[in-house]
Amino acid sequence: MPMFQPCKEDGILGIEVRLDGCILDVDREVKDGVFGGIVAGNCNYVGGERLDLKKMIEELNLVEVPSVFICPISLEPMQDPVTLCTGQTYEQSNILRWFSLGHYTCPTTMQELWDDTITSNKTLLHLIHAWFSQKYVQMRKRSEDAHGRASELLGSLKRVKGQSRIMALKELRGVVVRHCLGRKAVVEEGGVALLSSFLGPFTSYAVGCEVVSILVNLGLDCESKRNLMQPAKVSSIVDLLNEGSVETKVNCVRLIETLMEESDFRAQIVSSHSLLAALMRLVRDKRHPNGRFPGLRLLKLVCTCEKARALTVSIGAIPQLVELIPALNPESVELALFVLNALSSVPEGRRALKDCSGTIPNVVKLLMRVSENCTEYALSILWCVCKVSPEECSPVAVDAGLAAKLLLVIQSGCSPAVKQRAAELLKLCSLNYSDTIFISKCKLTRTMR
Repeated sequence: MPMFQPCKEDGILGIEVRLDGCILDVDREVKDGVFGGIVAGNCNYVGGERLDLKKMIEELNLVEVPSVFICPISLEPMQDPVTLCTGQTYEQSNILRWFSLGHYTCPTTMQELWDDTITSNKTLLHLIHAWFSQKYVQMRKRSEDAHGRASELLGSLKRVKGQSRIMALKELRGVVVRHCLGRKAVVEEGGVALLSSFLGPFTSYAVGCEVVSILVNLGLDCESKRNLMQPAKVSSIVDLLNEGSVETKVNCVRLIETLMEESDFRAQIVSSHSLLAALMRLVRDKRHPNGRFPGLRLLKLVCTCEKARALTVSIGAIPQLVELIPALNPESVELALFVLNALSSVPEGRRALKDCSGTIPNVVKLLMRVSENCTEYALSILWCVCKVSPEECSPVAVDAGLAAKLLLVIQSGCSPAVKQRAAELLKLCSLNYSDTIFISKCKLTRTMR
């Protein structure tokens, strides 16, 4: 449910209400029939089905709703409005909960209530139901039209080529994005197979972009996913991931993620130099940072395939990710650390982490900073690096404040496994120091600067 915003044309509560540009006098309109008799007529029913207010509110999912319809407590449309003695109106369940907490004031005005009686506001309920009914009927009509139009466009796509095909795909994309019945029509009428057939070695850039943007909005069954996993189709998607706009690249990432959900997904599909290079370009694109999170999310999935890890290291992913870490938000940091931790499981990855000058200082800073998962991944990475060359890496780590951070981890509420790894790493780092010098290195002030 979105946070509802009041419509700009709202009038003063209790005097008039503006709905879709029309000024309503509440008393007069109810006497004369709300909206010219819409409520009194057939707008309460669609196809013989009674319009349920709760269902309409949920399915419409509107952001802008007249403020007079919004409960001041929950900031959501009221389904059972009641009015207090102060003249303020609330959703009944919300105001009763307010009373149950021991509050005997009006939540809006904070006036003490001289009468705790609540009165059902049937006039306002009538208006709310009428307004949502009107919107719901309009939405249903548009959806029904969308179903028919999607069917027509699928028929056209079987016949047309060239620019006409591109225009039909663009329109179908709009229908699919906006209407659930449009999506349903595409799936039920074999549209997924038809769209998939357009992907291949001779797919034009314009056609491929539109096809992928449609497919990511559809529910794909197992057969459809297996069809899309054909090498020629995967190659076409990877080409778009390399050459497309950031929106197209994100759509390609989402589509590949969907394919990887299949139990019979083949690891060699993502063990592609072209795919991995495209992902790293998406993740590193400073002009379009909105591609970072989806790119890292797919990179995480790719790195769960052991065969892809060495190849990921070979394209220079480790120094690129290490350099990027300070600029990432917490969600993306966790994904990046997961990937680095996965890559540290192969010998090439451990060497690359050791040889990258930013690994130790950047990773040490993340201990006890973002989440317990991040701390766990960071400890694992640092352990691998320090084990490769304790004499070279341990002093660098200690000078970066690792010892003090490890003491914080040991004393924290982290899991026993994380504390154990921190203790082992602390012991490893202490081997190159006398007790006195190492204790001085553990001062917490070094960490908190």
